[in-house]
Amino acid sequence: MTSPATGRCLCGAVKFHVSGEFESFFLCHCSRCRKDSGSAHSANLFSSTAKITWLSGENNIKSFRLAGSRHVKCFCTECGSALPFSQVSEGVIVVPAGSLDSGTGIRPNAHICFSSRASWDDDLASLETIDGLPG
Repeated sequence: MTSPATGRCLCGAVKFHVSGEFESFFLCHCSRCRKDSGSAHSANLFSSTAKITWLSGENNIKSFRLAGSRHVKCFCTECGSALPFSQVSEGVIVVPAGSLDSGTGIRPNAHICFSSRASWDDDLASLETIDGLPG
């Protein structure tokens, strides 16, 4: 990532940019990330050196930390979209890949917690693909 990555929530209330390099990109299949995303996995970018600059809507950001764990989710209080956050104790920022409007600069490194994947998350690449909504 040579220029800052830009992103925002779905409603546009929260806008941000991330300056610096992403070091890793993981697709996490743990039950917590599946609950967070409502999908088969979360897709998060990680950096120990990048910085987040909030351009607007910082007052619309809410953080949820699951008690007794390191699990954190930040989101827009208006539309619920996942947003970046700092894991200060881990020395890393976490950026949901889907929150970016610009490219990530890297491809996913790995599926993690793969043994925890949902029972329906097998052989998804074999499904029919449709370039829009089903008719």
